[in-house]
Amino acid sequence: MSERIRVAQWATGAVGKTILRGVIDRPDLELVGLYVYGDKKVGRDAGDIARRDTTGVIATRDIDELVATRPDVLMHAPRLQVPYEKHDADLTRLLRAGINVITTAGQHFPRAHGSEREQMFLDACGEGGSTLFGIGVSPGIIGERLALGLTGASMQLDAITIDEVLDARKMPDPDFAFTVMGMGSDPATLDGSGPLPTLYASLYLETIAFMCERMGVVYDEVVPDHRVVPASRDLDVAAGHIPAGTVGSTEWRWHAMVGGKPFLTLAIIWTMEPDRPEYAGRDEWTIHFYGKPEMVVTLNMVEPDEPGSRTTAGQYVTAGPALRAIRPVVEAPAGIFEPPVFAPFQMEVS
Repeated sequence: MSERIRVAQWATGAVGKTILRGVIDRPDLELVGLYVYGDKKVGRDAGDIARRDTTGVIATRDIDELVATRPDVLMHAPRLQVPYEKHDADLTRLLRAGINVITTAGQHFPRAHGSEREQMFLDACGEGGSTLFGIGVSPGIIGERLALGLTGASMQLDAITIDEVLDARKMPDPDFAFTVMGMGSDPATLDGSGPLPTLYASLYLETIAFMCERMGVVYDEVVPDHRVVPASRDLDVAAGHIPAGTVGSTEWRWHAMVGGKPFLTLAIIWTMEPDRPEYAGRDEWTIHFYGKPEMVVTLNMVEPDEPGSRTTAGQYVTAGPALRAIRPVVEAPAGIFEPPVFAPFQMEVS
């Protein structure tokens, strides 16, 4: 394809606005539609919302109006919400309308949840001749691309651990920090059985299932292993106030068990107290491969030095993969897009 790709943007929160700027700034893309949630944004020019020049594209809350703009692809970047299925109706509606969808709100590997959920999206894609792709940094890049690709260097692979340790203090959205992440809540309410652990189990199971399927690993079960840490003191962070004794850090951890032992362990650790002894000095991502050879890979983000910009490294690293996916997804056949992985480790079946 050499012609400009027609793009619509869905939602303009921190990540959505970063994607929107990326669309506006690319000469191979044409912004044709913008869907927003907030009443104060309705009727505003997309360029005004994105702090860019006027585009002539006016924000709307009318989905029919958005569909009528006939985008080739829609960049779907709403807030992740409880329950995990919250966005299903919107996604299937867009796909049935013939619009390819790239989403940063899950849906990385629907097959992880069984054939019925996968088929729901496949049916919508089949009706519209469209493609669905869920992408972000984690899930999306850390496990599915970086870790999985590096397994190909293993002669023997006994286990993998992926630890994510992120400083959450600068996350600006109160609803995300307090409602979705559970910060500032009563630790007793996050016992592993509530809506938040269930949400994250659905989201991150997709990374585990994708990685294991590509390596030919059949796991017996996925065992949760969660911990929440009360704030040691009153905390004032970008999203608001966290009283001492309420949740200040969350550790969501799952083990994919093979033969009674963890084969793949995924830990998502977000903290409002990165100076605590258990978190201080840790890398943002650490991938440890146990086997031959044993390997440890670390990855850290560097905050941009851009005077006048409020965009964080976390926003860039989530928006970037979505923007890079536009042309491959538009050119892909109808269905659920699954990125190829070159020669990952393959489990020998005895």
